[in-house]
Amino acid sequence: MLKKRPRYMLQTYGGEILKKSSAQVTVFDRELADLANFMVKAMHELNGIGLAAVQIGVLKRLIVLDIPQSSMSNPPTPGEMQLLPQMPVALVNPQIVEFSSDLEPYDEGCLSVPEIYAEVIRPRQIKVKAQDLSGNNIEFECGGLLARCIQHEVDHLDGFVFTDRLSDEVRDSVSEELTALKRRGKKFNYQRDIKR
Repeated sequence: MLKKRPRYMLQTYGGEILKKSSAQVTVFDRELADLANFMVKAMHELNGIGLAAVQIGVLKRLIVLDIPQSSMSNPPTPGEMQLLPQMPVALVNPQIVEFSSDLEPYDEGCLSVPEIYAEVIRPRQIKVKAQDLSGNNIEFECGGLLARCIQHEVDHLDGFVFTDRLSDEVRDSVSEELTALKRRGKKFNYQRDIKR
């Protein structure tokens, strides 16, 4: 008998699942690869550059990224040179083990917080440890949009959305939009369909 594919929904701002921490991945199998493949398709369908498994309701420490090569820093970091040509990529159990003290502001958006963009200050460079879909260890340093996107997605795995990182002043500037988004989301149980 054919196994029925799970139906994933995009989890939106206000939903409780986005506040939960995701579990370490310990099994590297076909099911994990299929989940990553679906996440890449969903990310492209939604015009995103990053997606965490929790954003489709799966509490596993898995993220996918598709960062454009045109975003490479000048000079490029080793991680950008390694990963950007391979995009899209999946990172399993990603951990940020070092942050630079050099901070920079940037307007972030999120597929789970649609149509809202706001300035978030984050470290410019990070050092990451992760695994690939086969369980092989990866370690790299990166900057640019890649570093920002990884920080954003790892936040999701720890139960944070980018709006949790806003300064009071920036939060006040988008508070009405966030309230409206939460109200709208409640009508749909904080979920949105993803075309497949």
